[in-house]
Amino acid sequence: MVTNKISGAEAIIRCLLEEGVDIVYGYPGGAIMPVYDELYKFQDQLHHVLVRHEQGATHAAQGYARATGKVGVAIATSGPGATNLVTGIADAQIDSTPMVCITGQVGKHLLGSDAFQETDIIGISTPVTKWNYQVTEASEIPEIIAKAFYIARSGRPGPVLVDITKNAQFDELDFSYTKCKGVRSYFPKPVLDHQKVAEAAALINGAKKPYVVFGQGVILGQAEELLKAVIEKTGIPAAWTILGLSALPSDHPLNVGMLGMHGNYGPNILTNECDVLIAIGMRFDDRVTGNLATYAKQAKVIHFEIDPAEVDKNVKTDVAVLGDVKESLAALLPLVEAKSHEAWHNEFKEKYKIELESVINDELKPKGEGISMGETIEMINKHSKGDAIMVSDVGQHQMFTCRYSKFNKTKSNITSGGLGTMGFALPAAIGAKMGQPDREVVAIIGDGGFQMTIQELGTIFQTRVPVKIVVLNNEFLGMVRQWQQLFFDKRYASTEMINPNFIAIAEGYYIKAKKVNKREDLDAAVAEMLASKEAYFLEVMVEKENNVFPMIPTGASVSDIRLS
Repeated sequence: MVTNKISGAEAIIRCLLEEGVDIVYGYPGGAIMPVYDELYKFQDQLHHVLVRHEQGATHAAQGYARATGKVGVAIATSGPGATNLVTGIADAQIDSTPMVCITGQVGKHLLGSDAFQETDIIGISTPVTKWNYQVTEASEIPEIIAKAFYIARSGRPGPVLVDITKNAQFDELDFSYTKCKGVRSYFPKPVLDHQKVAEAAALINGAKKPYVVFGQGVILGQAEELLKAVIEKTGIPAAWTILGLSALPSDHPLNVGMLGMHGNYGPNILTNECDVLIAIGMRFDDRVTGNLATYAKQAKVIHFEIDPAEVDKNVKTDVAVLGDVKESLAALLPLVEAKSHEAWHNEFKEKYKIELESVINDELKPKGEGISMGETIEMINKHSKGDAIMVSDVGQHQMFTCRYSKFNKTKSNITSGGLGTMGFALPAAIGAKMGQPDREVVAIIGDGGFQMTIQELGTIFQTRVPVKIVVLNNEFLGMVRQWQQLFFDKRYASTEMINPNFIAIAEGYYIKAKKVNKREDLDAAVAEMLASKEAYFLEVMVEKENNVFPMIPTGASVSDIRLS
């Protein structure tokens, strides 16, 4: 343990280094300037990425965290700098992404005086953080930052914000750092009840039509191999939420597809025909369940979950197995019986044939002149061979990306799930690529979401991070337009986009760019993009009224899923 007298600002940097942080994303300003002065001195040890907007810092930190499993770090100044972080913090909270945000604050003697750029970021961020704290004395810094990282990464992960007054950054302290190993009254991981595991196994062994639905908890808990072992032994079909996507390889024979509003036909409709529903690391979000009054009422429900607050919140469970999913599935595996459930699997195959003929063939092999979003994703699959990290924004293109992308590896699908944040993908792709420099990272973005964080092209230009950007341009806010078409008699209120010249903008940032209007040019353009060693911008003009199906209308049952 090293002890010496240093400034609070230097202590912050040394704390980050003690936690193994190698990259931070941020934007300087008056109240955080002492920290930036220290960052300058430590630039050989800690890489700072200058984003173009503080929201971009949080999304980049999220992308880094989701691609690596480490804690992402974002830094901003007080007032507007801090409030610009809030959208990304809220996104990280609902999607359980480990992130530590450090904000500067006015001096302790000015708190509450409405000083220049003073904002109560603790009060503002309380509803959307796992924990937050305002440091007013330099001596607090090591303990609080250690606690911040422990809370962010332990149990169900989430974002933490530490607000540090300017006097605390300037003042000196006797520095020593001890990593946090526990916090009084905070129990991140419930103690596994083996009796509950046995009860779950008994239900699974007695089931005729068991069905696994899994979410991001499997990835966060590093339980991918155990999930595969359990379903392979039991022969149980498994479907995923969009945040659970890539935990199980796309071509695994027991992978039956996507749940939810725009998920696959079989996984949705057969939810209401299974006799035992086994939920693993997912929270029964409304986009997955549809109308709760009609959701899986015929089934016994088993819920494997680390957060007690999620159990019985939306769906009443018969057996709740609280604990770390890796421990829980390891305890379950020897207790379940080897089976095949062939007849039950055939029901999924029959439903897939219906969807293939009604939806998928038309999407992946369209007969019209216009390019579809689905065939663009399929073309990326062809050239990436399922090895790329796909970072999608929010909208129709997000659903097409999740439905049709192929994945061989975990942590490969990065998107904004619970909050649905337009503008997420471009900065998140920057973070993902920096976290996984040896993997191909492709951002799939709509023309609407792209313009929400388009300034982060400047971050790509300055850092030379070789991300690949695909804008699927239908000149509409596509998902809203689809709803207007289906439920508002085609009254396209404020959804048509009059877009700028995206190619000129990308080239203005010295990023190689190409635009595709014709199907015959798509293959070569995607091949060129993925072969590039530098950042590449590809704009694909897609059909203006290309809808994403299947679809469960809002408030409808999963059994009411529409194919058109």
